[in-house]
Amino acid sequence: MPLAAGFRIGVALRTAAYRRGWLATRHLDRPVVSVGNLSVGGTGKTPFVAFLAELLMKRGRKPSILTRGYGRRAGADLIAIDPAERDGRAPDAREVGDEPALLARKLPEIPIIVGADRYRAGRLAEDKFNVDVHILDDGFQHFALARAADIVLLDVTQELSDSELMPAGRLREPCAALGRAHWVGLTRTELADSRRTEERVREINSKAGIFNCSTKLQAVMDISRGKIDGPQAVLDGPAYAFCGIGNPPAFFADLGEWGFSVAARAKYPDHHVYLPDEITRLVAHAREAGAKALLTTEKDALNIPPMGKTEIPIFACVIKTEVREADAFAEALIERLGTAKVNF
Repeated sequence: MPLAAGFRIGVALRTAAYRRGWLATRHLDRPVVSVGNLSVGGTGKTPFVAFLAELLMKRGRKPSILTRGYGRRAGADLIAIDPAERDGRAPDAREVGDEPALLARKLPEIPIIVGADRYRAGRLAEDKFNVDVHILDDGFQHFALARAADIVLLDVTQELSDSELMPAGRLREPCAALGRAHWVGLTRTELADSRRTEERVREINSKAGIFNCSTKLQAVMDISRGKIDGPQAVLDGPAYAFCGIGNPPAFFADLGEWGFSVAARAKYPDHHVYLPDEITRLVAHAREAGAKALLTTEKDALNIPPMGKTEIPIFACVIKTEVREADAFAEALIERLGTAKVNF
């Protein structure tokens, strides 16, 4: 807690430095929509970015996605994932990061620019791909780039309290930072009641639009074959679940909601890159637990090395975000993109 108090002071000083112009905020020619959160990962941000990109395309816009690409190995400081060069294949997750690789597979028509300098990434997107709007992935604290709209995602299964400020907890900023948000998306509403979190948001920001999100299972993918199957391929027997994501308990809870029987589970650090020996051990553990299949996430699947067919099949859960108030949110967002002043 003493360290968290120091962290709070540092966050406040940094925010004030940008607001007063002591640190520079740069502007792109096209509007920027930031998707971020208060906590360190695990709020369902990546599937929501995919939802938002598809929503903008359906409304006639040409979006790009600007993302840092956490977990990628050292290489080029700026990488453009060009739709014209993908040929239906996802890029190497080790080169671009697992989340950009996953977004590229889900969104084959959208340019994705990977790099720490999101201003340069946005300039590249405008010059090379002629986009008319940018989605800034994990951008709520990225004050170096001005944005027209800030969307913050909150997991309703996690406590929203300043006592959770890093390093005592998972929050990157105090809860009062929600005052900057134009919209707040309440995620994982399939796992918990969202009313308490919504009331807390309203105490802080009475003007923000609030919408509810849930995680839906679309299919399962056999990793060794790259084949999409219905969930019934796994529902016939117990499974061994494993993942290396920001919020493993949420994934394990969703498996129960989706009807899977989980015999045992294992968790790894976020963005974990699996070694062949680790997969061999997981298969052995699954066999010992009496599991007929291993279950993981789409993001984890991109971090598993090619191994051919395993003794026990490994399936990745293919998911999507559903927004209960999608039409109202879309109308309000498009209106804001046409009229809003740029923040920071």
